[in-house]
Amino acid sequence: MADPALSYAHGTSTTPLIGETIGNFFDGAAARWPDREALVVRHQDVRWSWGELKARVDDMAAGLLSLGLEAGERIGIWSQNNSEWVLTQFATAKAGLVLVNINPAYRRSEVEYALNKVGCRALITSPALKTSDYLAILQDLCPELATATPGELRAKAVPELRWVIRLGSEKTPGMLNFAELFGRGGKAEAERIAALSRLLQFDDPINIQFTSGTTGFPKGATLTHHNILNNGWFIGEAMKLTPEDRLCIPVPLYHCFGMVLGNLACLTHGSTMVYPAEAFDPLSTLQAVQEEKCTALHGVPTMFIAELDHPDFARFDLSRLRTGIMAGSPCPIEVMKRVIDKMNMAEVTIAYGMTETSPVSTQSSTTDSIEHRVSTVGRAQPHIEIKIVDAEGRIVARGETGEFCTRGYSVMQGYWGDPEKTAEAIDAAGWMHTGDLATMDEDGYVNIVGRLKDMVIRGGENVYPREIEEFLYRHPKVQDVQVVGVPDARYGEEICAWIKLREGETATDEEIRAFCRGQIAHYKVPRYVRFVDGFPMTITGKIQKFVMREAMIDELKITVQKTA
Repeated sequence: MADPALSYAHGTSTTPLIGETIGNFFDGAAARWPDREALVVRHQDVRWSWGELKARVDDMAAGLLSLGLEAGERIGIWSQNNSEWVLTQFATAKAGLVLVNINPAYRRSEVEYALNKVGCRALITSPALKTSDYLAILQDLCPELATATPGELRAKAVPELRWVIRLGSEKTPGMLNFAELFGRGGKAEAERIAALSRLLQFDDPINIQFTSGTTGFPKGATLTHHNILNNGWFIGEAMKLTPEDRLCIPVPLYHCFGMVLGNLACLTHGSTMVYPAEAFDPLSTLQAVQEEKCTALHGVPTMFIAELDHPDFARFDLSRLRTGIMAGSPCPIEVMKRVIDKMNMAEVTIAYGMTETSPVSTQSSTTDSIEHRVSTVGRAQPHIEIKIVDAEGRIVARGETGEFCTRGYSVMQGYWGDPEKTAEAIDAAGWMHTGDLATMDEDGYVNIVGRLKDMVIRGGENVYPREIEEFLYRHPKVQDVQVVGVPDARYGEEICAWIKLREGETATDEEIRAFCRGQIAHYKVPRYVRFVDGFPMTITGKIQKFVMREAMIDELKITVQKTA
């Protein structure tokens, strides 16, 4: 029995963990609910039952094997939300391929790094999204595509990559079309899929998601079938999902929010996945909720605010909404009240976690009070242990602040190819050190009160200052740079760069931002740029970023919301 005075808790449960691979579980779900609607993709006019989805997934899995890809090899996907994304998620799981999620906002240098870090053999790409021309970026990165036969790419910049598979019907030199995967596999591939269903183990890695670190370079959090399938199951349980539920998923699939809290929560409960648009749009989301009779809706607080504040909000019938998840950044109490009152989401829940933990470690329940759902991130999920420790690693008393740590089935295998970084994150006893500062109350509810790391959360996107700093150091005029987050009413936080120029140089804010555009994701481009002669430091030479942040708050006259 744990000492109730200490900040340690574990999620007890009579429900056992799922001991299956995603592929085998998917087959069981399709057999159980063959005629129930599995997927609705409104912008593609797609409406498939679980049986229809399985037929396409099996066909695609065989097609991937026909390319010569072997179980354990990595295949990237660089795309907005669409039916191809979910097909790829389940087909790669059945083929034993490790799916590598590439952020749709990534630009050339980031894509190059990601592909090389994990040695992707294949990449599935969308032609474009908004202002991002993915094909042009790839053709710039791999000029060898122009004369390559599909499957025989030998690119100097990404030497492991052999296949580039593009979405859409147009042809691009050196690339295979996504539709060509279907019908490509024959009897031999079908037999291999059947054999793999017996050979693959649930502890095999199945997904790599990039999460930035203080080194400035993204790390590939490596997740297993067991990690994300079970997390999806218990997330759905907390929401009380059933086959009658229809979940609107406007959050990105490349992130755990979409593919685990969305797709896998639905898979494990036979619920319907509804994609309102290729990227978040408040009007499309409201239309989807009404017209598809959705009972659940996911989003970060800024998404819910955009929906509530849409000029046509009042004309939509949201009466069937019941639950969903608000996560990604702190949830203001007034927003939560409006979501419950105006959107009928009386059973909305709050979830907290990180990519490295599949992602959810704590979640509120549908019956928790509004106060608990706003001021805390809930309690430990089933089968997961949590503790809060001081700088020496000792568990603190309840109510005291310390670093949030978690242990259990959800903790990643490690960072791909980074044993040192893995050891820094996961200690010898298996505890994942999150870098977040938290408190635990007498009932086991956790409150996230700050961050040990310098991470900025802008509109639900995790942004690590060092990564931006490393990039800005490439600018020929920049001698030194420090990046901080400053509060922002719309996005939660915005990026601010303090830059010390080389002697004799001059530059403008816009020049710095222009240097970033097209090279790093749009949400990492600093909104504020200040040119300075130096940085606030301690006597020992450590940069005091909190002083920089406070100075910007004063300069911009930002009102900081006080939290209890």
